Amino acid sequence: MRSFISLYLTNLFLVGGTGLLTTYLALYLTQHDISTFWVGLITSAYYLGLLSGAKIAYYFIKSVGHIRTFSASTAMVIACIATHGLSDNIYLWIVLRLLVGIGMMCNYMVLESWLNEQAEPEHRGRVFSMYMITSYLGMIGGQYTLSQFPELGLAPLLLVCIAVSIGIVPIAITRRIHPKPLKPIPIGFISYLKAIPQSLTAVFFAGIINGSFYGLAPVYAKSIGFDTRSIALFMSLTIFAGLLAQWPMGLLSDKFKRSILIRINTVFIGAISIVLCINATAHPVVLFATFAFGLFAFTLYPLSSALANSRVNDDERVGVSSALLMVFGVGAGIGSTLLAQLMELMGHQALYGAISLLTVVMFSLLTAINSIQKREKPQQSDYVVTPSDITVSPLSATLDPRIEESIISEQCLEPDKSEQQEVDDTSNCHQK
Repeated sequence: MRSFISLYLTNLFLVGGTGLLTTYLALYLTQHDISTFWVGLITSAYYLGLLSGAKIAYYFIKSVGHIRTFSASTAMVIACIATHGLSDNIYLWIVLRLLVGIGMMCNYMVLESWLNEQAEPEHRGRVFSMYMITSYLGMIGGQYTLSQFPELGLAPLLLVCIAVSIGIVPIAITRRIHPKPLKPIPIGFISYLKAIPQSLTAVFFAGIINGSFYGLAPVYAKSIGFDTRSIALFMSLTIFAGLLAQWPMGLLSDKFKRSILIRINTVFIGAISIVLCINATAHPVVLFATFAFGLFAFTLYPLSSALANSRVNDDERVGVSSALLMVFGVGAGIGSTLLAQLMELMGHQALYGAISLLTVVMFSLLTAINSIQKREKPQQSDYVVTPSDITVSPLSATLDPRIEESIISEQCLEPDKSEQQEVDDTSNCHQK
């Protein structure tokens, strides 16, 4: 584990900086009387950047290597963050958030391909868990740091730039050998939709709920009377609850059917959202409720992933994990904009009111699908710790301890046949 400490430190600073930026932008726009709709649109732009960044990252990593890709994408992210302080133009900010999303996906893919390449098969589970824990700690640290800047001036933006810049240092001076070239992970979405409809449905709604939380919960908290420090506590408590819930939920998922646990989570999320909806003023009940919200909302994705992996063969796990992540991103992007529009029309209570209604729809769909498809095969240790936001890339699937090393090599690390043929032809020419 010590051999990966440089990559873990890089991830910690990256996630901490970008997590702070997300909350800061939402609060800054609200403070300057910008419509909640635009806050949601900016959040959606970030998720769109994350989704589109996967293909861009593959191209650059394959073309110029890991370190150069990481350095270039991080430099672009820092430049975009700094540009937020130069102009308040909302259209420019949407473009900047899109570019930050692309750059961060490039960074995640560099880190994860590096970890996967050099993690021993018997240690992959611990390597992946530590990577997820640093993501959670980074998000919590970013929220806590914001509490030290109640005025929301340029200082938080400078701190984000500093954190992301420091993130370059550990990976730039690491002595680790560079990973092998990558090739894209195939995603047969239609076939997966037939095989794991419950998981994909749950993940889509989890994307809407979690993505909207990160982009719009700061606006909600400010609207009910929380100051900047209390908002930071509100966000940190929720994320910390998600981290605490991972281990006990993993134990439960090994003993009970995941399809039932997902529906139980849905009921609790709906009930807690009603409590948050009807509390119109800042109150300790809100802090308790948001902690409970994090316990259930941030375990939806790993439960859905465990359910999906119980229904597919070993050679399908990489593609399934990638499909789940993509669907989560689509849900997060769509949900942030739609729920922001509802908040604009109906007030801040609409955020959790809409989430409670979404859980009713989600529960109904999952129940209907479950009655049609009943072939879950529970297995021990199917549950894997997963962050509550897209702080991972499609390559996180290759770090999944449930996936065999041979399958990872076959789908993600072996060069394409065309490339291998070029290498062979070149060798033959040299021999001649």
